[in-house]
Amino acid sequence: MSFDSPSQNKAFAEKYHFNFPLICDTDRTIGTAYGANSDPQKGAQRVGVVIDRDGKIKEWHARVDARAWPAGREGAVAGATRAAPPGAA
Repeated sequence: MSFDSPSQNKAFAEKYHFNFPLICDTDRTIGTAYGANSDPQKGAQRVGVVIDRDGKIKEWHARVDARAWPAGREGAVAGATRAAPPGAA
């Protein structure tokens, strides 16, 4: 997720070879709720959040490196997926 526009997010995702789309949060509502906008004067703070299929936050990480994260978090992401109820997609 980013506070940037759809075209900026698309270019960023292509640059870093993401295989998933980024959510655009241009009004900063989502980012503020997840702690990525704690100081609006500084701009967005890069945080990492692992959310399970039930919408529960499993992990929250401050100051993640967008070039490297979520590398190394595959287990947490897989665990969040495994926690999904049967039949959930």
